[in-house]
Amino acid sequence: MEIKKACPLKDKNWFQTGGSAEYFCEPTTPKEFQEALIFSQDKNLPITLIGLGANMLISDDGVKGLVIHPLLKTITLAEKNNEISVVAGAGVTIEELINYCLDNNLIGLEEFSGIPGTVGGSVYINVHYFKYNLQQFVIEGQVIDKKTGEIKTVDRDWFEFGYDHSKLHDKKYFLVNATFKVQSATEVETAYARGRSDEIIRHRITRYPYKGTCGCFFRNFHDEEVTLEINGKKMIYVSYYLDKLGIKGELTIGGACVSHQHANMIVNTGNATSTDIIKLAKKMQELVKKEFGILPQTECQLVGFKENPLIS
Repeated sequence: MEIKKACPLKDKNWFQTGGSAEYFCEPTTPKEFQEALIFSQDKNLPITLIGLGANMLISDDGVKGLVIHPLLKTITLAEKNNEISVVAGAGVTIEELINYCLDNNLIGLEEFSGIPGTVGGSVYINVHYFKYNLQQFVIEGQVIDKKTGEIKTVDRDWFEFGYDHSKLHDKKYFLVNATFKVQSATEVETAYARGRSDEIIRHRITRYPYKGTCGCFFRNFHDEEVTLEINGKKMIYVSYYLDKLGIKGELTIGGACVSHQHANMIVNTGNATSTDIIKLAKKMQELVKKEFGILPQTECQLVGFKENPLIS
């Protein structure tokens, strides 16, 4: 496994911005993953993991230490107590996993169609779409201890899943693979699921920007953070407040612009820097705070910044 120095990261994230990694590697097996951790220990380097880079903003100054891009691509079937499941490596993309399932007449995971990301990143963030969270499908996983390199199997409860959260945020363990609950289906049921997958993707492309973005930049509010109620329910959706500001397709700083399709999505119009995106996000925070008295907090992972560049 090659460990590169001063490796550019601009082409390894969806925003297409950011500097270089001090060190960079792409382990393809658990053993190579362990070797990468040994390298970081020997040189006393901090570790950063990236998948498809679809939910992150990388500092223009780059990332100190070792950046690991896991390419563990194995997908296998497992059966226990007459229930079938699929085991996917951390580097498998969600698209690859869904297609594998449908090719084998297994359904359920197509609910996440069109979401860019790997298994590792998706478990890390507990990816969600409408009423589904990935935790509903996770049975167990294998994780690697950052300090010792030991690989152990853990159950779903170990992950302590929450909204946009898992125990992996502690960054003491990294995902090697995950086992997902799926349902065996007939050819007709699979055909229906495949059609549903295509329709979800079509809907997402129509409704959201699909390049030069990290998706939703800010997380939704928690109930206790807001007072506004509509039809007896707390209005927790940050996009509601951003929409009210009239900034869609209008608010721009440098090469960064609020998407004309979605008020909570920032897009790189072609020549944006991460600094442009941060300035724009901070302006969005200030406008919401001034108008509604509440402060949006980031959902996008900020990577390589010495300190939080946003208002916290």
